[in-house]
Amino acid sequence: MENPAFQRHIRSFVLRQGHLSTGQKRAMDEGMPRWGVEFRPECLDLTSTFGREAPRILEIGFGMGGATAQIAQANPDKDYLGIEVHSPGVGNLLKLIEEHQLTNLRLIRHDAVEVIDTMLADDSLDGVHIFFPDPWPKKRHHKRRLIQAELIAKIARKLKPGGYLHAATDWEEYALQILEVFSANDSLANSVQSGFAPRPEYRPLTKFEARGIRLGHGVWDIIFRRR
Repeated sequence: MENPAFQRHIRSFVLRQGHLSTGQKRAMDEGMPRWGVEFRPECLDLTSTFGREAPRILEIGFGMGGATAQIAQANPDKDYLGIEVHSPGVGNLLKLIEEHQLTNLRLIRHDAVEVIDTMLADDSLDGVHIFFPDPWPKKRHHKRRLIQAELIAKIARKLKPGGYLHAATDWEEYALQILEVFSANDSLANSVQSGFAPRPEYRPLTKFEARGIRLGHGVWDIIFRRR
């Protein structure tokens, strides 16, 4: 996902459309009215949105949604709000919601920064997931990376005291940058004494990740909590 803080809103939407399969299009048409949340520049009532009081976890950029669906299915006592602009990913996750009859998952198809800025109240989230964001590996493209100090400051304000911020990446240089950005925010504290955290049980091991580990590739989890 491109960094929307660099005035790339319209272009990012064009680039992230992709080709919808017949099943994904049907899931979009039928699922969004039921499980989708329309973007509005006003504070979202999460209790009304989910129909109950429960811990609330935000996921930024859920991709094709496989891990998101697994997490929601394994944790029915928590509510999950996913943000993604890639149409096939949204359609695929809506299919998974229907297949697994998930009632604790809602989706917003919109720019994450705008959602955070206008739709989420301060101190409203119990956790935030950012799993495998685009690493933009070329140095000249690092400014496009999603995880930057400005965004993390916004996210930290949305977390409840004690709420967690969890990023994961398979790109070591990006992992080091994420660790640096999180550590520089005075309102966040590392969940481990220092460095990277072990993968928690709630984050499923994807097939791609498992294959990478077998080939000797690393994956790094960075988990901080709001003070």
